Amino acid sequence: MDFQWDAAQQEFRTTVRTFLEQHLPADWESLAHGPGSETQSTFSKRFCAQLAQAGLLVPHWPSRWGGRDADAWTAFILAEEMWAVGEPRGGQYMNVNWIGPTLMRFGTDEQQATYIPPMAGGQTIWCQGFSEPEAGSDLASLRTRAERDGAAYRINGQKIWTSYAGHADTCFLLARTAPGKTGMSIFLVPMDTPGITVRQIPSIIGEGDIHEVFFDDVRVPAGALLGAEGQAWEIARNALSLERVGIPRFALAACSLRRAVSALQRAGRLGQGAMEQSARALAACEAARLYSYHIVDQRQHGAPTGPEASAARYATVMAERLAGDFVVEHCPDALAGSDPLLLAHHQRAIVAGIASGAAEIQLNLIASELLRLPREPR
Repeated sequence: MDFQWDAAQQEFRTTVRTFLEQHLPADWESLAHGPGSETQSTFSKRFCAQLAQAGLLVPHWPSRWGGRDADAWTAFILAEEMWAVGEPRGGQYMNVNWIGPTLMRFGTDEQQATYIPPMAGGQTIWCQGFSEPEAGSDLASLRTRAERDGAAYRINGQKIWTSYAGHADTCFLLARTAPGKTGMSIFLVPMDTPGITVRQIPSIIGEGDIHEVFFDDVRVPAGALLGAEGQAWEIARNALSLERVGIPRFALAACSLRRAVSALQRAGRLGQGAMEQSARALAACEAARLYSYHIVDQRQHGAPTGPEASAARYATVMAERLAGDFVVEHCPDALAGSDPLLLAHHQRAIVAGIASGAAEIQLNLIASELLRLPREPR
């Protein structure tokens, strides 16, 4: 098996790195703190527009939608380089990774024409309205309802832990249109629709990152429905498989780990225990990288992505945790602000086991769908 990048892939990686060197400001690392903040959101729109102009925002998209028909490896190389420096695309990585491709597959002509061009131009931010106070990773338990009202739907309910909602233009919203697992539907809801209230949730993971969103008699046209009523489970599974492996958090974890080790070496504080701990964390980062590559290779060859995506996702969670624990134990001053990038990684590592589906849910999926372990009788 050949693990080497070919010449074209190496050239593309070099192109992305050169772009980052030329367009990231000198104070970028301090901006990486709080990807949902006002400052970072404003910066990401300017930065993503520059990426789009250079053909580096959505190269893996079809040319008809502003891409270059590049392959899955190109998309992942782009994501790795972005995450290695702290993800300057901010919330727009969702547009690039999974919302845009999901609309290309399930959206109507009108929905595609309305929403995809602004994504390809780096001009818009979306949020994902999935989790609720009584339905986190267990999406089948959601209570937000969308009831048909003539040529429209009326939406009532609450979402929580919604990243980027304070700056989002549109919400990819999961709501119940009928009882049961097959009664869930997805709506594309402009965030300036009357009846939507957004409240920021103060947290230690970064300014402006998470919110609760209330929907009080929010009226949207029937054309806001993505796919058919009851099709949400199929659409969400497709979207989440793209999201879970489309975020190479291990790239930032490995970068932060090497940075911390270098700081300890310069200070003469890299003892045997620290060396062993850093080696375990780096091995976890490499394992997550190779597992993710396996999923990308499946996509490249047109193979359906199954529960292996959950395994790759969990490997990344473990890499994040081990790298974060190393910094906490050996470089605590970084968390007090002496190194903004290490602080940014620490904050993101805190939620690594929650975002894109809780780690415990991923383990359940791995046990039941990948390992096919028997369930314990109740």
